[in-house]
Amino acid sequence: MSNAKISIRFFDDREVRAVWDDQNAKWWFSVLDIVALLTDQDDYTKTRNYWKYLKAKLKRENSELVSNTTQLKLLARDGKRYLTDMLDYAGIIALGKEFPGKKANRFIEWFTHSPESIDGKSKTKAYALFESSFINSIEVGTTKGLQQIHAYLFGGLYDFAGQIRQKNISKGGFQFAVSHFLGNTLKQIEDMPENTFDEIVNKYVEMNIAHPFMEGNGRSARIWLDLILKKRLKKCVDWSRITKLDYMNAMMQSPTNSSILKTLLNNALTTKINDREMYMKGIDYSYYYEEND
Repeated sequence: MSNAKISIRFFDDREVRAVWDDQNAKWWFSVLDIVALLTDQDDYTKTRNYWKYLKAKLKRENSELVSNTTQLKLLARDGKRYLTDMLDYAGIIALGKEFPGKKANRFIEWFTHSPESIDGKSKTKAYALFESSFINSIEVGTTKGLQQIHAYLFGGLYDFAGQIRQKNISKGGFQFAVSHFLGNTLKQIEDMPENTFDEIVNKYVEMNIAHPFMEGNGRSARIWLDLILKKRLKKCVDWSRITKLDYMNAMMQSPTNSSILKTLLNNALTTKINDREMYMKGIDYSYYYEEND
């Protein structure tokens, strides 16, 4: 599964890594990631030892949980891949039940949440975009290009997919661009230069202020931003290096002070513009930013 699809889920701001198994058509999840979050442990050695003890205990009890465990290579923080214990969907639920308490109950409730939601289906489409020929036909840096991305992600999910909103919207007390003047506003943004990093981020900030769609603006605009960076600078953002809190704070301040956002994005730039795993990981983080706490 060297070319397997990698996914990252988030529970209480902790990562749960997963690998898609084409042959068996299912996800495998990292046991150590789940043990770490259920024990509130940040020390890898202590997490590994806890799982080693628990696995031995389960083995003595002849638990199927141990026999259902497989090993796959996952990318670690040092950039290398290591074999790590993995369990499938049913196995993870069984593992969660080995940890008594409210947190384990919350985890199981979160883990069993249906992927059939709009966000779940849209995320699947976002994954597919990387391997589709359509991504090469998207206009870069234009309103039409952003509409193309939005229509691809949310087509069949929202009846307004790809359509510029006709109503005023606000979020957290912030009023986005007035719908009556949105056409002119978007034309002005489209005409903004995008030759340098600063110019590209300025354009991204203005597009965020415009918020041209009723829903799905952030998820679409981050892909739009990466396509501009890829074309102009031969770079993209490694979103996994930007925490949700840092990103949200920087975006809230960006209409009056974009320097924080620029520093955040600049520090996360990478030249891995055609890296499949980088893109997939970016989608995971992008959708995580939009989750309600």
